Amino acid sequence: MIPVLDAPETAVTTVAQVIQLAVAPVFLLAGVGAFLNVCAMRLARIIDRARGIEPRLLGARGSEHDRLQADLHVLDRRIVVVNWAIFASVLSALLICAVVVLLFAAGLTGAHFGTPIALLFIASMISIGAGFFIFLVETRMASRSVRIRNELLEHEVEERD
Repeated sequence: MIPVLDAPETAVTTVAQVIQLAVAPVFLLAGVGAFLNVCAMRLARIIDRARGIEPRLLGARGSEHDRLQADLHVLDRRIVVVNWAIFASVLSALLICAVVVLLFAAGLTGAHFGTPIALLFIASMISIGAGFFIFLVETRMASRSVRIRNELLEHEVEERD
């Protein structure tokens, strides 16, 4: 039950109780922030890799050109997927913020926001779960796209006299 801020003598105690209720969502918000940092770093690395391939692609010919172009297509798709993971995670963070705001609004006004708070929290969990799943898809895309060419696997160093 959310405490109501009614009497001045209990206001500090009630605020303390509301803060205690809000601590779990705030910790969750910190975790979502950490996950967003991971996604942002991953996005930055993908973009850096794409920028490194672009000038090489312009100078390449034949099979090397085709390979670099295929790499760029995969990187472009990965950028889209990571952006969706970031979107879902940010949405989750916004929903968590709304939960905290409603916890305090309920404490200040005495309004019964239990159902909206629960629904927002459920939506937040669905959203962060979707973000994690999308991130998993992106990591699978990344691992599938890294193929070591056969000519490198079978390359042998020439012996010098």
